[in-house]
Amino acid sequence: MRGFIPYSSEDGRVQPWQYLPATAIKPSVGMAMVLSSGKLAIAAGTTKPTYISMFEAQSTLTAGDIIPVIPVERDQIFETTNSASLSGVNIGAKVTLHASNGCQVTGTTSSGVAEIVAKDGDAAGSRVLVKFS
Repeated sequence: MRGFIPYSSEDGRVQPWQYLPATAIKPSVGMAMVLSSGKLAIAAGTTKPTYISMFEAQSTLTAGDIIPVIPVERDQIFETTNSASLSGVNIGAKVTLHASNGCQVTGTTSSGVAEIVAKDGDAAGSRVLVKFS
């Protein structure tokens, strides 16, 4: 499980870090996140992320703990891995996020939120480039 690691952006800029409160979760670097009731929560399934965690916790946070994140922009491409086979999933298709970890994409295209830009293979664990447009 790798997480969503910034790969490139249209103009080459680096996203500035923001510091926001989190829910009681155990974040990892690259975890897709959204704000829920004013706190960061894991973005999973068909939830399009608005932030990516830049923090790795060794244990579950106390709700309200502040962590560093970067905002997700339309022109950013992220490198991650797939948790399931991408056989039959073409470049340009949108897939869902892993149901619980917020760090990988799946092979499910129904209501997908991560657009496949490139992939190194179809087997689970392959390197995949995605964007959230």
